[in-house]
Amino acid sequence: MHPNAQAPHKLPRRELLFTLWVFVMFLYAYCDILGLFDRTVLEQVLTGTVGGVEMTQGFLVAAGVLMMLPIFMVLLTRIMAYTCARWFNIGIGTIKTVVMIATLMTPSTAYYWMFGLIEIATTATIVWLAWTWTPEMER
Repeated sequence: MHPNAQAPHKLPRRELLFTLWVFVMFLYAYCDILGLFDRTVLEQVLTGTVGGVEMTQGFLVAAGVLMMLPIFMVLLTRIMAYTCARWFNIGIGTIKTVVMIATLMTPSTAYYWMFGLIEIATTATIVWLAWTWTPEMER
């Protein structure tokens, strides 16, 4: 290892949180992209009702807002002051963990379960890392 390189567990907490948000965003995106190749899901999308939920403008706006939260966290984790960044990571990480657990309570495909479990583990890790983040780690 290069003498100036840091081991992953030695990354500054803010950098690690930022990286985990980027990681989980790719998981969310790729799982949704795979869904477009799932014939059953695609047929439902074309009818306007997916899993019994009508894809109204209101639902799509709400889903968009829910997905904007982790997108914003990629930026906010880098630019917010320590206290705000810490609490936003705890709050948004908790929301995304709970939402993902709730979606797995509905009938799902094997690929959705695979992505969902990794997404839950990632956002739960974000919450734990933010919870244990201290001001001393900023220095």
